[in-house]
Amino acid sequence: MTRAGTLLSGRATVEGTRRYAEKVAARVAASHFRELAGGGSASTLGLGTYLGPEDGPTDVLYHDAIVRALELGVNVLDTAVNYRHQRSERAIRTALATAISLGVITRDQVVVATKGGFIPFDGAVPRDPRAYYAATYVETGIIKPGDVAKGAHCMTPRYLRDQIDRSRANLGLETLDVYLVHNPETQLGEVDRAELLVRMRAAFGALEEAVAAGSIARYGTATWTGYRVEPSDPGYLSLPELVAMAREVGGADHHFKVIQLPYNLGMTEAFTRATQSVKNRMVPALEAARELGVSVMASAALHQGQLVRLPPVMAEYIPGLTTDAQRAVQFVRSTPGVGTALVGMKTPAHVDENATVGALAPMAWKQFQRLFSAAAG
Repeated sequence: MTRAGTLLSGRATVEGTRRYAEKVAARVAASHFRELAGGGSASTLGLGTYLGPEDGPTDVLYHDAIVRALELGVNVLDTAVNYRHQRSERAIRTALATAISLGVITRDQVVVATKGGFIPFDGAVPRDPRAYYAATYVETGIIKPGDVAKGAHCMTPRYLRDQIDRSRANLGLETLDVYLVHNPETQLGEVDRAELLVRMRAAFGALEEAVAAGSIARYGTATWTGYRVEPSDPGYLSLPELVAMAREVGGADHHFKVIQLPYNLGMTEAFTRATQSVKNRMVPALEAARELGVSVMASAALHQGQLVRLPPVMAEYIPGLTTDAQRAVQFVRSTPGVGTALVGMKTPAHVDENATVGALAPMAWKQFQRLFSAAAG
């Protein structure tokens, strides 16, 4: 699948990300970078690549936005193999090549996160999706009957190995810094919880093997509902249970180090709702991750654009910024337990607007409490 000679070697490192932080120090606050579990520093603002049509103009927009973000102190790029039918990963590849050629970054300075689980098309929706699926995945033996849940989701070891290689080829990277099983709770409802855990254990085994092979540096899960809902919910996931499973599979030095989940002014459950049992105590997902040594990337920091207009009073609670998008991002990155706030940005203008937040320190706890009370009210 991949051609090793065409892939950029290396990965994000402690030394590389430190040098990057020093390089952009004049643009950002010292607290703009936080330790990433498994090694290295990640910016508190990350660029997401989920939205947009599957076309060339959008590829160019993402390319320019990514290069600009890397110039302004954003060293976390987030994508998935199915985003825009693999085009978002490929846009990152070209942007990284440009940024490296211009001397904006080196490979060891940037954290690239991607995901696998949803079966992707290749560049566009094919004329005959069934024929594409059969030729690409079934006839090649990558997917077998019974592997797919809800007609779209798969996480068998065989499938994940294929998807990791597709993402490596798309991104042009020998090693993926963060690899996430994409919305594993999708399988619940079609398989029972016991079967899901069997599948997760097998997936973690494959991901530990991928770490050993140098294909990925660390792994985890990207979820939408799983960690935020009550334990009684049919789609619930237990983070402590999954971390314990990773420890059983990979030992004390396992590589389950990162999770993604939505968190923003309109979706605060990760901070407010006690859904996870840690040390015989129910705590919110963000606190559970901190206790378990897992970094958190908060997805949908702007709720897919729904938070670009806030009540005017919010300007009083979040001073020093000029737009509501900036204020919404500042709220997320100021929340205890959040490492990186992911924001979809596909124009340099949006990057310029949001990257301004990096020049400010996250809000102090008392200020955050005051804001949070206002937001909850």
